[in-house]
Amino acid sequence: MKVKELTKEVVEEAAEVLSDGGIVCFPTDTLYGLLAHAGIREAVERLYAIRRPSGRPFLLLVPDVSWVQELGLLAGDLSMRLMELYNATFIFYKKTKVPLYLTRGRKSLALRIPPGESQVMELLHLLDAPVVAPSANPEGEKPALNMKEAIEYFGDKVDLYVDGGDRKGKPSTIVRALYPKGLRKVREGSVPFEKILETYRRLRSSPFSYSGDAP
Repeated sequence: MKVKELTKEVVEEAAEVLSDGGIVCFPTDTLYGLLAHAGIREAVERLYAIRRPSGRPFLLLVPDVSWVQELGLLAGDLSMRLMELYNATFIFYKKTKVPLYLTRGRKSLALRIPPGESQVMELLHLLDAPVVAPSANPEGEKPALNMKEAIEYFGDKVDLYVDGGDRKGKPSTIVRALYPKGLRKVREGSVPFEKILETYRRLRSSPFSYSGDAP
């Protein structure tokens, strides 16, 4: 177990730990998260064992909207545009491509794109892959707001703790994207759902396209 202050060099180290299948406690765009490389099944299974024994699927942080299609999710143009515009978590229904170790047998998967200027986005770009990213707390407990609380929860079960100071942000807003159209609020959070819904209605009145990238 290592604990380090958040610096550019430590972000690079965190990317290396994740690439090697390790688990990193890292300050995300909302709260502290426990991160594992979404493409390494063993790392994801290890994270479920220490964080969520019930097996309900974790959300993924992704570096850009192209991962919606890369993961084989059903998403229309409007939903993908909203995902780019707002720092909210979007739940998309899956096709058959998404690995079961990520969906845990469910019919959908939740994704969020962090803000471009955030350290966690820098980490995603270095990794060039999504990460599984639940908040840093055992199932049923309150999220850790600082390193002391995170270490008390997980100790040496986490390979690297990255200390970014106290985190007091709200959890993300969660929106279910109803393919082929429509939105449903799952949880109100850092971005008002009404603001997302207002933009959705405005965009519907002035259609655009991702040139066939979306189904």
